[in-house]
Formats: sequence, C-alpha cells, structure tokens
Amino acid sequence: MARQKYRNLRNEEIGQLIMQGCVCQDWNLVEVTENFLPESVKKSTFSGHIKIGRYDDEIVLFGGVRAKTGIYNAYLHNCTVSDNVLISNVKSYIANYNIGERVVIHNINQLAVEGRSSFGNGTVVKVINESGGREIPIYDHLSAHVAYILALYRHRRKAVEVLEKFVSDYVSFISDTKGEVGTGVKIINCDSIRNVKIGPNASLEGVAKLVNGSINSSVSDPVFIGQGVIMENFIVCSGSRITDSTLISNCFVGQGCILDKHYSAVDSAFFANCQGFHGEATSIFAGPYTVSHHKSSLLIAGMFSFMNAGSGSNQSNHLYKLGPIHQGVVERGAKTTSDSYILWPSRIGAFSLVMGRHYRHSDTTNFPFSYLIEEGGDSHLVPGINLQSIGTIRDSQKWPMRDRRKDTNLLDLINFNLLSPYTIQKMINGRAILKELVHASGEDAPFYTYQGMVVKNSALKRGIALYEKAIWKFLGNSVITRLQKRKINTEEDIHDVLKRDTHMGCGCDWFDIAGLISPSDAIENLMNSIENQTVHSLEEVNAVIRTIHANYYTYEWSWTVYVLEQFYGKKTDALSALDIIEIVNKWKIAVLDIDHSLYGDARKEFAMIKQTGFGVDGDNTIRQLDFESVRGEFETHAEVSSIRDHMTKKEALGNSIIQIMEKIAQNRFILNN
Repeated sequence: MARQKYRNLRNEEIGQLIMQGCVCQDWNLVEVTENFLPESVKKSTFSGHIKIGRYDDEIVLFGGVRAKTGIYNAYLHNCTVSDNVLISNVKSYIANYNIGERVVIHNINQLAVEGRSSFGNGTVVKVINESGGREIPIYDHLSAHVAYILALYRHRRKAVEVLEKFVSDYVSFISDTKGEVGTGVKIINCDSIRNVKIGPNASLEGVAKLVNGSINSSVSDPVFIGQGVIMENFIVCSGSRITDSTLISNCFVGQGCILDKHYSAVDSAFFANCQGFHGEATSIFAGPYTVSHHKSSLLIAGMFSFMNAGSGSNQSNHLYKLGPIHQGVVERGAKTTSDSYILWPSRIGAFSLVMGRHYRHSDTTNFPFSYLIEEGGDSHLVPGINLQSIGTIRDSQKWPMRDRRKDTNLLDLINFNLLSPYTIQKMINGRAILKELVHASGEDAPFYTYQGMVVKNSALKRGIALYEKAIWKFLGNSVITRLQKRKINTEEDIHDVLKRDTHMGCGCDWFDIAGLISPSDAIENLMNSIENQTVHSLEEVNAVIRTIHANYYTYEWSWTVYVLEQFYGKKTDALSALDIIEIVNKWKIAVLDIDHSLYGDARKEFAMIKQTGFGVDGDNTIRQLDFESVRGEFETHAEVSSIRDHMTKKEALGNSIIQIMEKIAQNRFILNN
C-alpha cells in the first residue's frame, strides 16, 4: 500500500461531514490526505483511528454501471482507506483493515479483524491420516514439495522440527492486528468476513462466511470466491476459484485450483491445478492435477496426483480398531472408474486404472501403467497395459496445456514426463517380479498370484514385453538426445558425449515429490541440509528444491548411464558405433511398436460399436455420417495424425543416427585394416 501524508480534518470539513450525515466519536482521530474531498463521504460512522484518501474518480461495475468513488452508508473502525475506493452500504461495520486503492466494498455485512491474527497461517491440517501424525502447518508460500516432506518424512524428526520452526517464525512475522485488502479488490454482496487477508485484484461475490484465512490473489492471477462459500482456517493461492456453496475447513488451496458446485473439503491440501466438483474430500494430500468432478465421489485419507476420480469413487479406512489410521497412496496419473472402491491401506502404481471394488490391500507400486480390475471378487492385475492406451498419451499432453497458473511466482515445480527414472525403475522392478513368478510357477501356469492379486498368463507375458519396450524407449530417447547435442565423428566422440555430468542420481531410487521428480540422493542432501541447518529459511529450502528441478535432465542422464550399462551389459565408455546402432534399433522397434498399439487403440474409438447412439433416425450409413460429423473421421483426427507424424519423425531420427554410426564404424574398420 502506497505511503501517504495525512493531516487532521479542518473545522469546515468536519462541519460538512456532519451536515452529510456522518458521525464520529472523536474527529481528532480522523486523518485525511491533503486533497481530501469531504463531499465524497456521506452517512457514515467512524471510530478509532481513521485515515481517508481522495475520492475523485469513477469505478465501473458489472453491467457497465459507473459509480462515484467515496464512502457512503458505512461504519469504519480503525481503518486506513486509500484513494479512489468505493465503500457503500455496509450493514454492520468494517474494523481494523488497511484498504488499498480502487477497492470496491458494496452491500456487505461485516469485514473485521479481532486481536492479533495470522490469517490462516500456521493452521495445522491433518492430511492423509485422520488421526493425525502427518500434520502440515500451512503458510502463504507452501509448495507441494515442502508439504510432502512435512507429511511423509516424519521419520526424519529433526528435519520436520526445523521446517515447523521455519513456518512458526513466518507466522510470527506476518501476524498483525490489522488486515489487508489489496489494490483493486471487489467485495460485493458478502455476509461475514473475519480475520481474512485479501490480496490484490481478488473478487469476492456473494460469500456467506470467511473466517481466519488468506486469499493470496495477485495482479497477474486474481482469485475469485463466489456465491454461498463458507471457509474457515484456510489459505487460497493465486489464480484459484472457489464458488457455488463450497465448504472448506482447515485447508490449503494452491495455485490455479477450482473448487465448485457444492464441493466439501476438511483437513486437506490441494496443490496446483486441482479441481473438485460436487464431491467430498477428507484428510487428503491432493498433489498437482488431482481432479474429482462427480457427485458421491469421496477422496479420503490418501495421497493423489494427476488423478481423475470417477463418479462414486470411494476409498475406505474404516476397518480399524485403534482409530482411523489407515491410509492410501494413488501414484501420479492413476484413474478410478465409476463406482470403484479401494480398501485402505493400499498403494496404486503410477498411470494405472482401477476398475471395480477391491477388498484386499492392493500394492501395485512396481506395476505402473497397469489395470487393477475386479473379476469374481478377485483383484486382477494387468501389467503395463496402459502403455498401449491412447488415453494415457492424451492425458500426458493435456496436463501442461491445462496449467491455469499465470502468477510469475510458481509455488509447485511440475515434471510432466510419462517416462522418467521414477516410472522406469518401477518397470524394471515389475519386470523382474513377473519373471520370478514365471520361474516359480512355470511358463504354462494359467494364472499367477502376487500379493493377493491374480495375473493371467497372457497378461503376465504381455506385461514383460511392454515393460521391456518402454525401458528401451526411454533409454534410446536419452541416448539419442545426448548424441544430438554435438557433431559426432569418432567413437571417442561417442564416449565423450555419453559421459556423466554428475554422479547425482546414479544407481539410486527416484521419487515423485508431489510433482517434482527427483533422485533420492538429492532429497537426502536436502534433508541433511535442513537437519544440519545449513539452510536457514523456507526461502532457502525452496531454492534447493528449484535447483533439483532445474537439474532434472542432468540427474536423469546419470541414472540412465547406470541403467543402460546394466541393461545392455556394457560400459558406456566401451560402446562402439555398432553398439549404438543396436541400441537405436531396439529403440526404433520399441517406439514404433508402442505407437502402432496406440494407433490401434485409437481406431477402436471409431469402431461401429462405438457409434451406437448416433444417427438415431437413420440406417448405418446415417449413423456413420452423424458420428463423423460429431467426432470427425479417423484418418484426419488430430491425435491420430499426431501418432502417424510421431512414427514418421522417430523412424527418420533413428535412421539418421544409424547412418552416422555406420559411417563411424566404417571409418574405424578402414583404420584398423
């Protein structure tokens, strides 16, 4: 808020204000700017220390209505009101607020701060476990990654204590006896707002009740809080929209989120671009892009990200004797179908689909891109099948395009990669498990069992093949990307290009830290830095996290070298041009096979059976014409064309690398002979 010079009211100004229906307990406590216009303040009551600006402009409201700025029919207590503000028809009072320029406050009941408030900062949110134990103290700049550490690294007690101390220090720093209403805010037709800090350009329209919270709107990415919303003990970040009688209690709402259509959430944290309509959330950690659009959908006591919950999706943690301590993890990119059910505790692997009702404690973490299907009361695992799904590719493409965040300061750092050390390592593990099942039960067994799940023979063999293709696709992508960095003339050039840039990430596990994909050793270094207090603030913690994110591809290559050497059976500094040709050929086969599967999966969407319901008043010809007019033709469909283009480009890329390697191999042969 801009600094202003203020003066006491002149006697004639006091007289004019009284003539215009204004009342004040002590006019000596009222200060105004030098160019104050008394005619812009009417029928208002003042108490405590008041500072008033100049009101000589108009504000345009919805519908093109133009209103003169000023203070009309209001009661203000201990307030500073900046220039060209419109405050009108305040039924109760505004108390203890600094109000920025060009703010509109119209037809409200109450806007007040009482005592010293932290405005929702420091609120303890019981995520994942309803009984507690994974509490997150929320604050204005909380990222998904810091929240992840606070909630899931409880075994690193010292680190958690240090982070909690950092949050506590921040809470003490920002606590105040006066609230802020930022520049350009609109508060219209609202009822009760108590102990709430409101950032610039926010719009509050028809709000029922807000208690103890921060609305961290920004000029570039405003927040909207709409009709009938009730929130208490909350923080809402820039670009978010909460409306239509949504109920929020003890929640953090990150950037670009939408909570709408009577959604209800308690003790939950929502991070970048989450959406919640109609349903209910209790004690969830909703990582980026967690979406629930349907009535009767319940997300409870779990961690999710890049997740789409089908209608009536449900999880249960109620088979307990010592309180609601059961919890679940649904890893990134998973989906649940309509009326699906998962009994906690369970863990669902990345980019998987859950269909039906599962009453055993499923753990498919080492089987990403799988189906978990109920058949005859059993949980059937179909490993890797989602690698052939056009829907999986569509999801991966739509997430970056649906990033609603416009703030220049992004809190959550998101890696959108489908294939990464995080998922590939799980495929390597899953492939080994599947092979061990064959070894233990024989190649001809009709089905296999793993941790209470059934795997059919055909599904197991296909899963091994699909995981191998995906592994080679990832390895080949990484190798080709390195080789493209500079001109390669000799095998020595190959060895030089394929060298690691760092040992960070080599041979270690990789984690999905709520959207941030990181090697375990980088996270270990961060945890040690927190515990040893070589980082001294939340800002420094976030700086380290940003460095990890920025160096992802450097760390990824270090891990890739390790895996390539294990998988191919040869050190990278010993690879010949012929070895590279073999690796690229394996990559080509994998890429083209997966793309052909995606092409075939897309074609299924245009089959005659999928046209049922089209052309309702005609024959099959009309049905097809109607279908094509709505869905388009298969060959010209954008995503189908994209697959064909991808196959063409990748085959050409592989062939170009092979040509270079053939030339190098030929030159080596000539030199040796």
